[in-house]
Amino acid sequence: MSGKWKSVILYHLIKNKVCRFSELQKKMPNCSRRMLSLQLNELEKDKIIEKKIYPVIPPKTEYRMTRFGETLTPIILEMDKWGQTYNSINSEDSN
Repeated sequence: MSGKWKSVILYHLIKNKVCRFSELQKKMPNCSRRMLSLQLNELEKDKIIEKKIYPVIPPKTEYRMTRFGETLTPIILEMDKWGQTYNSINSEDSN
């Protein structure tokens, strides 16, 4: 699974269960709209997430993990845990 933003997208879907595009955009302000869209499409193509489009105006689209995608949950959460530990170690080293 390549792509700078995919693990971040999955982390937010794990924590929130369901996210709309605009919610993901707010949680990831450094990711361009185009890049977010590309990463979501690739994750959907790989059957890691699913997209549900509601027939309303304005359009409403939600993203959630598939059962297959949920198998990545322990890995993503461990990566988050490692990142928090690494950040705290780096913070201590710079003081």
